[in-house]
Amino acid sequence: MVASAYQGAEALRVLLVDSDSDRAAAVQAGLVAAGCMVVGITAGTSDLTQSVRESGADVIVCGLDDPSRDELEGMRALNRDEPRPVVLFAEKAEPEQIEAALEAGVAAYVVEGLAPARVRPVIEVAIRRFRAHQALREELASVRQDLEERRLIDRAKTVLMQKHKLSEPEAYRRLRRMAMDKGQKLGSVAATVLSKN
Repeated sequence: MVASAYQGAEALRVLLVDSDSDRAAAVQAGLVAAGCMVVGITAGTSDLTQSVRESGADVIVCGLDDPSRDELEGMRALNRDEPRPVVLFAEKAEPEQIEAALEAGVAAYVVEGLAPARVRPVIEVAIRRFRAHQALREELASVRQDLEERRLIDRAKTVLMQKHKLSEPEAYRRLRRMAMDKGQKLGSVAATVLSKN
């Protein structure tokens, strides 16, 4: 959803998080003027994941003067359960606070407050950064899965080699044949071989 909205196929759906109602109204006006659709305004991050699910937001813009540990925990839960680009505008720039926000999944941390004119360009950068981060996470998960599958296959080959006095190529061929016969992936067959021995 984030990709199609960013490409201009439809208005970018923004959830605004700000406890200052006057500032939130000004930022909302700036977002609407920039072609965004503000789908909700909430005062805090305690139910952020639920708010995102209900609103269908593509991106979250937070105006938090001094992000607390609880507010960052709400962002961490969102990043874990319903990942979206999060832009955080804050008054404070303590290095440990910025680090904690980035660890919580914030894609952009902007100091010196939330100015309506600055929001759209920052959102666009945050979306790009979020997409790059998500792609890296997916690539890492895929590599880990491939590595685990290779370990299973190697262990299963060892079992077959010992049990049936096979060479390594013969054990591998037997695994492949079993996978083809059962219409399963090689890793699944390897796991089955290991579970039976």
